[in-house]
Amino acid sequence: MQKKHIIMDFKDLQQLFTEILSNKENKAPYDNADYLNYTKLNHSRLNRWIKHGEVLNEVKEFIKSLTQNQKWVLITEPWCGDAAHSVPFIYLISSLSDNINLQIQLRDSNSEIDNYLTNGGKSIPILIIRDENNTDLGVWGPRPEKCQEKFLSMKEQNLDFEQQKVELQNWYNHDQGVSIQKEILEILKNL
Repeated sequence: MQKKHIIMDFKDLQQLFTEILSNKENKAPYDNADYLNYTKLNHSRLNRWIKHGEVLNEVKEFIKSLTQNQKWVLITEPWCGDAAHSVPFIYLISSLSDNINLQIQLRDSNSEIDNYLTNGGKSIPILIIRDENNTDLGVWGPRPEKCQEKFLSMKEQNLDFEQQKVELQNWYNHDQGVSIQKEILEILKNL
């Protein structure tokens, strides 16, 4: 028997961040100081993008013209650094249309991630765009294409984890959410 997936909305995800950061006795992985610190940073970054991130005009126009209902399933986790930069833009875009129903699954809590592996790994965030009959129309993730290329190049160069984090953070700050928006728009245009 298949287990049911736990579904959250964006408000639930924000509440989860608050609970993790205010709890003195967290469960794994948040009982690990590194994961807790990642989550603190990610919460700050997510909130910054929600406040200051701008949806591109071409994306706004296209999203507002959607007439078919879509379900967007976003697989993520609060500790994920890449998600802190992508999830806010996915949320901002989805909130522009009543025809988009954004549902969030936590990767490590019975999500659908095993069906959407990246090079055999459970990389997140992953966005699955489905029609109203639950048929997959497109998949995006775990990073914008240029960022993924940078990440793979750094891995090839055996850069240490801290250096990789700084380089990726710089890439996201410079990109300002433009790449993810354009990539999602391209997926939607090709449906």
